[in-house]
Amino acid sequence: MSLAASRHSLELVPGAIDLSLVRALLEGPRAVHLSPGWQARTEASAAVIRRKLDAGETMYGINTGFGLLARTRIPAANLLELQQSIVRSHAAGTGELLPSSVVRLVIALKAASLARGYSGVRPAVVGSLIDLLNADILPCIPSQGSVGASGDLAPLAHLSLALLGEGEVQFGGRRVEAGTALAEARIEPLQLGPKEGLALLNGTQVSTALALAGLLQAEDLLAASIVIGSMSLEAAMGSHTPFDDAIHLVRGHAGQRDVASAFRRILAGSEIVVSHATCERVQDPYSLRCQPQVLGACLTQLRHAAADLMIEANAVSDNPLVFAEDDRVLSGGNFHAEPVALASDALALAIAEMGAISERRVALLINSSLSGLPPFLVCDSGINSGFMIAQVTAAALASENKSYAHPASVDSLPTSADQEDHVSMATFAARRLGKMAENTLGVLAIEWLAAAQGLDLRRPLRSSAAIEEARALLRGKVGFWDRDRQLAPDIESARILLAGDLRALTPRGMVCGFSGESAG
Repeated sequence: MSLAASRHSLELVPGAIDLSLVRALLEGPRAVHLSPGWQARTEASAAVIRRKLDAGETMYGINTGFGLLARTRIPAANLLELQQSIVRSHAAGTGELLPSSVVRLVIALKAASLARGYSGVRPAVVGSLIDLLNADILPCIPSQGSVGASGDLAPLAHLSLALLGEGEVQFGGRRVEAGTALAEARIEPLQLGPKEGLALLNGTQVSTALALAGLLQAEDLLAASIVIGSMSLEAAMGSHTPFDDAIHLVRGHAGQRDVASAFRRILAGSEIVVSHATCERVQDPYSLRCQPQVLGACLTQLRHAAADLMIEANAVSDNPLVFAEDDRVLSGGNFHAEPVALASDALALAIAEMGAISERRVALLINSSLSGLPPFLVCDSGINSGFMIAQVTAAALASENKSYAHPASVDSLPTSADQEDHVSMATFAARRLGKMAENTLGVLAIEWLAAAQGLDLRRPLRSSAAIEEARALLRGKVGFWDRDRQLAPDIESARILLAGDLRALTPRGMVCGFSGESAG
């Protein structure tokens, strides 16, 4: 395996995957291996299936049809065909493909779940998934077609096709037939045994991977929001008093207190705040003054979502489940992705709110009566429109997120002839987080440009070291706005920087590790 030979291998511990491993898998190709003991667990559960089939017992999806066809008994001679058929028939997705980063995480989560030994699959099934990951053979998975109930059936079927040598994959920078990629990587196509097709298709791994990707994007947006919000506060000559720990201590929310602490550290050492210590302004608008309350509430939502999503990332979520120690096969509903849907809805609200309050700060900065800066942040306004339309763009992005933020989990369309009569819509709930994060990133990029412009207009006064570093980072790519020019290239440059470098300016261990520890 080329990846295994070229870089340090990540260890997947079934039932103990953490966020650092999730981030590593999302960042790019990584070789992986499973911790010891998984082969014995999976073989024990597969042996239970074989014994019960030999005894003539009826087990859902193993020797029966699926969904409403559960009462249809399948002859022993057709059991292997049944598992192949379910993969092919359920590969009914549509829409653009899932990102490669998400597909890698899906494969890892599915392998780790099956390796816990409750799914009745042979070790060969888990091994084939690990082989795909280590060869960086990524199945082409359409992003639409799951309602998040009997697992992410359609997308996981497209993943599973690749194990059979069918469908298409991304491999070596090409989109090729799966059989071709497996042959080049010297991987044998998998022959599915009883229960194995169903175990591959049942599960919440696609919706969970999408939600985890959204969670980590939200984490980065929160870090950027604190830095950029601090810059806007300084550009508008806002008060530092609302960040005093005494205010937040008496309310009691850990997230709020942690965010206020981060603001204090970023703002420490500012010359600007000293310059207006005796000004007549008593209180700032909410978009400046209430940043700890708003972003702190967002942080709390991120922490709650992280806790639920990491439980789900380590879960066994197929059906039926095999308990080898008790020699039992139990049908249930662990594939219902309601926890993922609700966590994703919470993340959507947090992402939307970060963008909403950022847009309000842009509007404040261009309003000379509120900010004390030149109208639209440009000299000779009238001839120059300055940041007038940049704020319009920010408003458009923030408004779009309001529509996306409508909770997906409250919707349900029954499927499978009403056998699956309540569904979670978790896959869409999680998938829309990526688009929402991109919108909020755009709003924050515009605010960063506006805040830097405001700071430049305050010269020779200087802010804190952290804020001046953030301003200099932007000014390395985007110059001061002295007269009107195309703004779109500036916004794009700021977006690119935001996606990578600004997080490094936040104080170490500040608010985004999901530790739940309150600042002291």
